[in-house]
Amino acid sequence: MPSAVNAAVAQQTAAGSVPSTTIGTTEGAGGGTGGIYSAIISRNQPIISIKEKTYEELHKKCLEKNILYEDPDFPPNESSLFYSWKSPVKFEWKRPHEICENPRFIIGGANRTDICQGELGNCWFLAAIACLTLNKKLLCRVIPHDQSFIQNYAGIFHFQFWRYGDWVDVVIDDCLPTYNNQLVFTKSSQRNEFWSALLEKAYAKLHGSYEALKGGNTTEAMEDFTGGVTEFYEIRDAPKDIYKIMKHAIDRGSLMASSIDDDLGFSYGSAPRSDIGELIARMVKNQENAQMTQPTVDYQGMEERPAWTIVPMQYETRMSCGLVKGHAYSVTAVEETVFKGEKIRLVRLRNPWGQVEWNGAWSDKSEEWNSVNEAEKIRLQHKVVEDGEFWMSFQDFMRHFTKLEICNLTPDTLEVDKFQTWTVSVNEGRWVRGCSAGGCRNYPDTFWTNPQYRLKLLEEDDDPEDEEVICSFLVALMQKNRRKERKLGANLYTIGFAIYEMHGTKHHLQKDFFLYNASKARSKTYINMREISERFRLPPSEYVIIPSTYDPHQEGEFILRVFSEKRSLSEEVENMIEAERPLPIIFVSDRANSNKELTADDNAGKDGEKTQADEKKVSAARCISSLLVSFQRSSTKAHEESEEQKQFRNIFRQIAGDDMEINAEELRNVLNNVVKKHKDLRSEGFELESCRSMIALMDTDGSGKINFDEFRHLWDKIKSWQKIFKRYDMDHSGTINSYEMRNAVKDAGFRLNNQLYDIITMRYADKNMNIDFDSFICCFVRLDAMFRAFHAFDKDGDGIIKLNVLEWLQLTLYA
Repeated sequence: MPSAVNAAVAQQTAAGSVPSTTIGTTEGAGGGTGGIYSAIISRNQPIISIKEKTYEELHKKCLEKNILYEDPDFPPNESSLFYSWKSPVKFEWKRPHEICENPRFIIGGANRTDICQGELGNCWFLAAIACLTLNKKLLCRVIPHDQSFIQNYAGIFHFQFWRYGDWVDVVIDDCLPTYNNQLVFTKSSQRNEFWSALLEKAYAKLHGSYEALKGGNTTEAMEDFTGGVTEFYEIRDAPKDIYKIMKHAIDRGSLMASSIDDDLGFSYGSAPRSDIGELIARMVKNQENAQMTQPTVDYQGMEERPAWTIVPMQYETRMSCGLVKGHAYSVTAVEETVFKGEKIRLVRLRNPWGQVEWNGAWSDKSEEWNSVNEAEKIRLQHKVVEDGEFWMSFQDFMRHFTKLEICNLTPDTLEVDKFQTWTVSVNEGRWVRGCSAGGCRNYPDTFWTNPQYRLKLLEEDDDPEDEEVICSFLVALMQKNRRKERKLGANLYTIGFAIYEMHGTKHHLQKDFFLYNASKARSKTYINMREISERFRLPPSEYVIIPSTYDPHQEGEFILRVFSEKRSLSEEVENMIEAERPLPIIFVSDRANSNKELTADDNAGKDGEKTQADEKKVSAARCISSLLVSFQRSSTKAHEESEEQKQFRNIFRQIAGDDMEINAEELRNVLNNVVKKHKDLRSEGFELESCRSMIALMDTDGSGKINFDEFRHLWDKIKSWQKIFKRYDMDHSGTINSYEMRNAVKDAGFRLNNQLYDIITMRYADKNMNIDFDSFICCFVRLDAMFRAFHAFDKDGDGIIKLNVLEWLQLTLYA
């Protein structure tokens, strides 16, 4: 059974999605999933969309007007700092030239020593920046270097981050929060260098505030910098083929970092949630102490001045072997060489400090290199120099290091001609409470309702040493926007996924499939991190991936990515939208003339030529002439009426009167009289709006009323739907669970996709995710009517109809 793990006590994985060429100023509101509810959402968009100004346009405008940019979306006030409390300390927002003389964006290149942590508790973010500085290509993408405090300075800067499939350009002004003229948050070791502080501000804007950056994991920021997907390994529990995994990662240009936990259990690159009030109080105290003990050296006029780092980035302890605990190393190569006639595996690492190296076997000056010829030394780029980079045996690496992170980069991030790239597929989805938020396998009644994604593994790996017919792939599930929505009370969900083998079906798998089939693979655990990822090896076949939260009824958006070494196909399992044998219905284009339109051809021979007025009426009604066909009614004259039918007729006559037609209000009285006799329904009866929908469905002459035959045909439908309702109303409460609507809709002969099931839940379920009899029938009436109308308009059967505004309004208003 799946079990949940809290991220505070367990390290796990992270991931992201394939970057695209889309550039935006800020993250889209809501971060909607591609295509979901597009017809609903688009109706509330502005008719004329004003394109957001780009950095270049804003920069040019400021230069022309000779003004400094002020960001209206991230103003220099407390709303940009905190969302959960009001600071007792007054921070001053200052531009760099107000903080020091001669400010610079970057001095001598961006590197790890430029990063000193402030009071925010976001060392996870800063650790990722430190790793980013090791890859100049990626660094220049995140931090465009054509920015300056000297040439064309206008108080405006921009940075680029990957957000759920797109690269977004975040534009900021250069106002930074200070206290006693010191930067409160991230700062550089050189007082007049500001790239790291401005990068942090842009990242804070992306998430809504500085406070939103409290607590996190390095992998989260690393993916936002690269668009990659990160695998996380506890080295003591690493798979047997971990060397091969590392070798393949290097071949694909992946970023790798490894670290050693210290004796206190400190884990590099992670930070727990902390109390922002305590952090600020400590800052005030430390700043006051720093002022009292500050050296008296006069730095006036000097370009480089030390920054007073109040809190160290992490606790680091050097061991006798030269390695440092609580510290991250980048893995720069994985190779094999021959030593004394035997193959030996080597790993090359780099200390970001640029010094302090391993001094054991295969270190720069070790005697092992004396047995290696010069050509091999050149191939391995062996150098005897204190530059922070060194070789060690794979065996020693496994003995000393405790954690390994591999950030697999997507094809467009890499230089494609240089590396073998992953095949990547990206799917966006959503868990909707009451419909597709089914929880984990511990909840079999709802687990099957989760979104399902079909995975086809088409080609086996190219590995001559592996005799198995196996496909290697990596699955990464990321929940969206949870950090940004912290101010609304959102926390990370506990998430995971399972993988099942399937064959032949393209439809959404039902409950029984999961009751009688075991999963072929699954995430090791459910955990409350932004992303969970896992590497798998399965035979070529067809599978289905079920992403879910641990508990049901948790609503949110996600991205599911699949990285495979060979060709694969991943797509959402969607049912075809269809109805069994939809019969045409009457839809009235001109109610006053609908009956004439029905018999227009018959009357034309009797009445001779149509008058001009008649032609006008016919033209007005032409839009739906295809729908004006005889309604198929069940014959009753050939059979003797049953007692129930006689009872219906008598009740109907009493209410309808001599014309034997009833309107919506009268229909409501008729139906509710009948429903009262069915005690097992536990229904309070039908609402007037439901009856209006029924009239619109069955009205064959455009009168706004129905006759007895139309009424009886309607009742036949209601009776068949009533049987379905009772089948799923297990507890005889008069309601059914919204999750059961999938099966109920299917039993009624309709086939819908996930988006439509979500909409049904939003439209017809109550706050407890239950659907009563009236809403149930109303939903089916609408489905029946809209399917019939669509098929009547779809004359050539291509699944597409074209309506003018009159037709559209008629179809929607009288439904």
